[in-house]
Amino acid sequence: MSTPVTALNNVAKLQRNLGLWHVIIIGLAYIQPMTLLDTFGQVSEASLGHVPMSYVFALIAILLTSISYGHMIKAYPSSGSAYTYTQRAINPSMGFMVGWSSWLDYLLSPLVNIILAVGYLTALFPDVNHWVWVIGLTGLMTGVNLFGSKVVAYFNSWIVFVQLAVIAIFVFMTFQQLNAGVNADGTIDVSASYQMWSLDPFWNNMTSVTAVITGATILCFSFTGFDALSSLAEETKDVKNTLPKAMFLTSLIAGIIFIISTYFMQLYFPKEAVGYFGKEAISDGTQPAILLAVGGAVFQGWVLGFAIVTVMASGISAHAGVSRLMYVMGRDGVISQKFFGKIHEKLLTPVNNILLAGAISLTAGFIELDTVVDLISFGALTAFSFVNLSVLFHYAARHKRNKTGKDIANYIIIPTLGFISVIAMWFNTTQQAFLVGISWAFIGFIWLGIKTSGFKKPVPQYREDT
Repeated sequence: MSTPVTALNNVAKLQRNLGLWHVIIIGLAYIQPMTLLDTFGQVSEASLGHVPMSYVFALIAILLTSISYGHMIKAYPSSGSAYTYTQRAINPSMGFMVGWSSWLDYLLSPLVNIILAVGYLTALFPDVNHWVWVIGLTGLMTGVNLFGSKVVAYFNSWIVFVQLAVIAIFVFMTFQQLNAGVNADGTIDVSASYQMWSLDPFWNNMTSVTAVITGATILCFSFTGFDALSSLAEETKDVKNTLPKAMFLTSLIAGIIFIISTYFMQLYFPKEAVGYFGKEAISDGTQPAILLAVGGAVFQGWVLGFAIVTVMASGISAHAGVSRLMYVMGRDGVISQKFFGKIHEKLLTPVNNILLAGAISLTAGFIELDTVVDLISFGALTAFSFVNLSVLFHYAARHKRNKTGKDIANYIIIPTLGFISVIAMWFNTTQQAFLVGISWAFIGFIWLGIKTSGFKKPVPQYREDT
C-alpha cells in the first residue's frame, strides 16, 4: 500500500454547491451542441454519408461508458475522474499514466473553442489581428473560472438554452425545404436516395462499418463534456446520486440532438461533403457554409455571432475541468503539490491551475483545429477505456459483485461492452494523434520513474483522512 501524502490546505477546500441542473448545464455547455455543424462535413466524408449512424455508434459507446463513470463516482467521489478511478481500482502507477494521458484531452479542449471563436471573429472582422481575439478570449475564460464552478453554471445557462433554440430553428428550416422537395442540389429527384423519412442516412447498401466507426471516432470529441463532469465531484451536492444521473442525461440529451439534427442535414447534403464545402472548410469547420446554404446570409451572420458566445461557454467549462484534474494530481503529490494542489483561501478555486491552463490556451494562436481535435479524441478514448476497466477491477474482481444477474449486467457486461466499443474507436484515431499520444505517455512514464526513484518508491496518493 502506498504511503499517504499529507493533505495541504485543510481549511480551503472546493465547495459543494452544484445541483443536478447546474451540472447538466455545465456538461451541455462543455459539449456545445452547435459543434455538430462544424464537424458535419468531416464526419460525412469519413462515414461515407452516414453521419447520424456514426452518432448512434458514438452515443452507444458513450452511454455505456457514462454508466461506468457513475459506478466509479459512487466508489470514489473525487475530482480526479479517470485518473483517480484507475489509481484506486487498478494500480497507482497506471492511474498516473491515465491521468497524464488525459491531459491531452483536458488541456487542449479549451484551445478548440478559442480556435473556433477566433475563426468566427476573423470572418466578421478580417482586419483585426487574430492575437487580439486569442488573448481577449483566453482572459475571459480564465477570469470567469477564477470565481468558481457555480459562476460557470450561471454564466452558461442562458447560452445553452439559446443554442438549443438555434438548433431547433435550423432543423425546422431544413425540414421545411426537404418537405418542399428541395435539398442542397436543388429539386429532389423521386428516384434519388436519401428521400424524406428514409433510413438511408443510417444504413443502406453503401454502408461501411469501418467508415461509420471512423466517423464515430471523430465524434467522440463532440461528447467529451460528459466525462469532464466527474471533475466536479468535490463541488456537487449529493455527489453519488447527482453526478451519475447528470453524466448519463447530459450524454443522452446531446446524443438525441445530434442524431435528429444530422439526420435532416444528411438528407439535405446527400452527396460527397467535399462537393458542397471544399477541403479547406471540411478541415476548418463547415458551420458557416451550412448556415449559408440553409438559412441565407442574414441567418448565417446572426448565428455565427452567437456561435462565438457558445464556443466560449464550452471553453469556460473545459477550463474548469482541467484545473480540477491538475488540482487532484497535485494534491496527490505526483506533480508539484505546492503549486498544483493549492486552493485559494478566498476564491476557493485552484487559482494556480486556472492561470496555467489560461497560459497554455494562448497557444491556440499557433495550432490548427484538426490537430487539436485528433489529440483530444486520443486522450479521451484512453480515459474512457480505463474507466470501463476500473469497474471490472473494482466491483467484479475485488468486491466480487459477480453473482447476481443485476451485478453481472452492471459490473461485467456493460463495462465490457463499453470497453470494446471505445477500443474500436481508439484504433481508428489518426497516425499523428497516435504518435503524439504515445510520445506524451513516454514523457509521463519518465517523470513517474523520477518521482518514484526508479519505481522503487510507491506512487504518492492522497487520503481524505490525513
